[in-house]
Amino acid sequence: MENNLPEHENFSSKNELELFESTDKNKVKSQIYEIRGIRVMLDRDIAAYFGVTTGNLNKAKNRNIERFPENFCFTLTDQEISLFQIGIPMQTKGIKGGRSNNPTVYSEHGLTMLTSVLHTPRAIAASIQIINVFVEIAHYVRQNAQLIPYQELKLLQSRQDLLSKKIQGIEDSMVTKTDVIKIIEDFSNNEIKKDFLFLNGKVVEADLAYQQIYAEAKETIFVIDNYIGLKTLVLLKAAKKDVKITIFSDNIHHGLHKKELDDFTKEYPHIVISFKKTNGILHDRYIILDFGTKNEKIYHCGASSKDAGNKVCSISTTADNAIYKPLIENLLSTPELVL
Repeated sequence: MENNLPEHENFSSKNELELFESTDKNKVKSQIYEIRGIRVMLDRDIAAYFGVTTGNLNKAKNRNIERFPENFCFTLTDQEISLFQIGIPMQTKGIKGGRSNNPTVYSEHGLTMLTSVLHTPRAIAASIQIINVFVEIAHYVRQNAQLIPYQELKLLQSRQDLLSKKIQGIEDSMVTKTDVIKIIEDFSNNEIKKDFLFLNGKVVEADLAYQQIYAEAKETIFVIDNYIGLKTLVLLKAAKKDVKITIFSDNIHHGLHKKELDDFTKEYPHIVISFKKTNGILHDRYIILDFGTKNEKIYHCGASSKDAGNKVCSISTTADNAIYKPLIENLLSTPELVL
């Protein structure tokens, strides 16, 4: 059989063999798990006792795979690693060390077969000690059969505690039925902050959003938009009666004409709109509701109301209204816009 150990790592003296025989049996016991109803030991622990690397240990098995049926060895699943709290140093990209795959475990029979495959003095000495521990555990189980239900109960309790913690973590991040109801109520409540996102081609959705925003105003509506048109006025029909409306715009490209404004005013005489210039200092669009009152809201608009929905755009409420106050007060002092 092939010897997988470098020459200097082989046990070459009686003293070394005797030294290994003093291996702490309690330590070996702590490294034996019962998984899938079979007592097994991790490949890395066996490799340490055998004096070989974990990789070489498993390569020896792979070269003789026909000798290792599933009850001799198997690879642990992620769930088994977590359930039995097996710490695995995973390999990090670009850094040597660790491992990039799940460990293989070997039963008592698998351990014996590994010894025949490796067949080094150290492996033989180590396997004898480890197999003796397997035998002691089996003997203890037979002698204390009446205690097994209690021991299994303790193990199950330990696993249950672990699973309960994981379930609690999942529940903590879940949205409850009460949360969903609250969200629905919030969306139907005009007093709650809302943001909107419109995809390209969703013009109707965008129009409804603007109308919904204008309907919230109780006293005033300020529309800041340099690109206005007849549709800008039409959407403002959603405003409540007696709400004062001011449009701040330089009317770039003359999108809104006086004739259109006159026709709109004749048809909707109860909607009174005044116009003021922005004097070329603004690029973004805004809607300010009830400026200077407790109901004040400021919306930042990604597109002009007459164009919203033609492309992807959004409307979002501002986080700090106070920083906009000087700007709005300055706009209120600008000259009237003449169409």
